[in-house]
Amino acid sequence: MNAQINQNEINVGVDTGKNQLDIYIRPLDIYFVVTNDEAGIKEAIKTIKKHKVTRIVIEATGRLEQPFIMACAKANLPFVIANPVRIKKFAGAINQQAKTDKLDAQLIAYYAEVMKPSLSQLKPEDIRLMSDLLSRRRQLMEMQTMEKNRLQIMPKEITSSIKPMLTVMKNQLEKIDNKLQKLIDSRDEYKIKNDIIQSVPGVGKVVAFNLISEMPELGYINNKEASSLVGVAPFNRESGSYKGNRMIRGGRSQIRTAMYMAMMSAIQCNPTFKAKYEQLLAAGKPKKVAIIACIRKLVITLNSMVRDGVYWDPKLS
Repeated sequence: MNAQINQNEINVGVDTGKNQLDIYIRPLDIYFVVTNDEAGIKEAIKTIKKHKVTRIVIEATGRLEQPFIMACAKANLPFVIANPVRIKKFAGAINQQAKTDKLDAQLIAYYAEVMKPSLSQLKPEDIRLMSDLLSRRRQLMEMQTMEKNRLQIMPKEITSSIKPMLTVMKNQLEKIDNKLQKLIDSRDEYKIKNDIIQSVPGVGKVVAFNLISEMPELGYINNKEASSLVGVAPFNRESGSYKGNRMIRGGRSQIRTAMYMAMMSAIQCNPTFKAKYEQLLAAGKPKKVAIIACIRKLVITLNSMVRDGVYWDPKLS
């Protein structure tokens, strides 16, 4: 731990909630609360800008902190998106056990002062651009599939107008993939996560792009929450004496679709998931149920890998 504390530094700790932001400015001993919406964030930025802050630290809790981060970036304020695990370990190191919103904000500010985390190079607008590019990629994939289907059923006289369209779509998909890769490579936070995700045999760039853009919570939540967000966690169906089969529901369908396609590849080239899939089939599970179970295992594995900053090791899965 860095014990050299510069009292001239001004550090801000932000505890994020669904409805409010608790903010503490250290060492000025200023504490205030704002609503976690456009009006509240605007008020927070206005108050923080009155002081020449060294860094603003906010935990990466998922999407809740994104509007505040975007506001900081727009206002050219120095911010750090911190791993909650590191802050939790810091709390243990200083033996802080009490927990309230105010104490959490104070703890984050103290963590900022003592540990001096590097400013995040993460650009919130990049997340939005990545999401938009992925949305466009999905649209092109759908159009490409429709054109390929038409190529199979239309007479040869018509195919001359279909093939050029397929070429255009292929070129556009390549351009989008290049733009997405450029965004990934431009930020260490993205690049490290991308490398970890793609270290799993059978998991490629499409899954990595989707997870980085559409599931920023990966690595910051527990395994059950991760499975639920993707929509591969089974839920009981019970009412009175009725007991139905457990089924998945909800979740982020775009990620689930990308991971479904990846798993079709993984059960062919990844011995770990191939063995899991075959084990489930041998137990009498339908193929689709077996694939979803394998996806759930993959989500849990990726969540743990990103959390711990480790690469694929079949012994740990």
